[in-house]
Amino acid sequence: MQSGFRAGHGCTSATPKVLNDIITTIDKRQYCAAVFIDLAKAFDSVNHRILIGRLNSLGFSNDCLAWFTNYFSDRVQCVKSEGLLSGPLAVSMGVSQGSILGPTLFSVYINDVALAAGDSLIHLYADDTILYISGPSLDTVLTTLQTSFNAIQLSFHGLQLLLNASKTKCMLFNRSLPAPARPSITTLDGSDLEYVDNYKYLGAWLDCKLSFQTHIKHLQTKIKSRIGFLFRNKASFTHAAEHTLVKLTILPILDFGDVIYKITSNTLLNKLDAVYHSAIRFVTKASYTTHHCDLYTLVGWPSLHTRRQTHWLQVIYKSLLGKAKPNLSSLVTIATPTRSMRSSRHISLVIPKANSSFDHLSFQFSAANDWNKLQKSLKLETYLPH
Repeated sequence: MQSGFRAGHGCTSATPKVLNDIITTIDKRQYCAAVFIDLAKAFDSVNHRILIGRLNSLGFSNDCLAWFTNYFSDRVQCVKSEGLLSGPLAVSMGVSQGSILGPTLFSVYINDVALAAGDSLIHLYADDTILYISGPSLDTVLTTLQTSFNAIQLSFHGLQLLLNASKTKCMLFNRSLPAPARPSITTLDGSDLEYVDNYKYLGAWLDCKLSFQTHIKHLQTKIKSRIGFLFRNKASFTHAAEHTLVKLTILPILDFGDVIYKITSNTLLNKLDAVYHSAIRFVTKASYTTHHCDLYTLVGWPSLHTRRQTHWLQVIYKSLLGKAKPNLSSLVTIATPTRSMRSSRHISLVIPKANSSFDHLSFQFSAANDWNKLQKSLKLETYLPH
């Protein structure tokens, strides 16, 4: 349940599993509620004594425990400003975020929190935590979510981690059911959590209808701002610099998380095509009347659709190899041929039954469907098991 700082894991492997669960729930016309948990200064609040106890429970030797105890001891910090150095201040807690060991030690520290989720599903990315549950009755869903949230808070309290109640939010995912009244989810001290219709989770703006309209709007605004800066200062750049600047400052924004928001409507995706074409025109100096197909040829880059599809198929292939998040790999199943034919040698995936077109957007359906379409031309017969 932890995707932070782990090989083969990342934002683009963590979010699809969460979205898959939510989409399949909505497709069944059930309610799905989530709590996005925010902790205050989580890395700086790690208790060294508790962490040593965690390492001990994992079977670290006495020599290793003594080494870590020494590693945490006698640490100080100071501030340097305009040549002046402040006096040292003792650091009695926390792990260094910029260190190699810090993220791993934090993962060890927070790892058992997932056990407190109970009947709710939980996913962690370092200290970013989402707790969610679904069911046909909203009252039951929110009651169970409250119970799990209470248990999670107690678990954090035992680790001396402080909940940031003002930044911890609730969301009720609802695409087609009538909008119901939303009973409060509260913290242990009695504060009501705020319900939101949009929340930025691991770099992607999720909305209660999973339309990704807010996310696309944020991408548009961010890219337009950068393209505007480039056009205003184009006299300062060589052609090679223009090409490099767009590749380093525009394309990563469009590529990040594109396998997550690829499920949105073509109308919204076309808005990203427009800013992508503007970026290409900056590099190629092509006129606004130049057709987008000619733009791709001039710059030597594929369309955004091709870029997204390439990244998407890479995620599916990694899932087949077992190099993706285990929870993601479990959503793809290699089909067993019922009879021996030439086509049966090709690696095909089982396409699950979908109740509606919306369920076609789930990872387990779209991954199998898109992979099998690819196999009509790829004809992949073997793969390397993990």
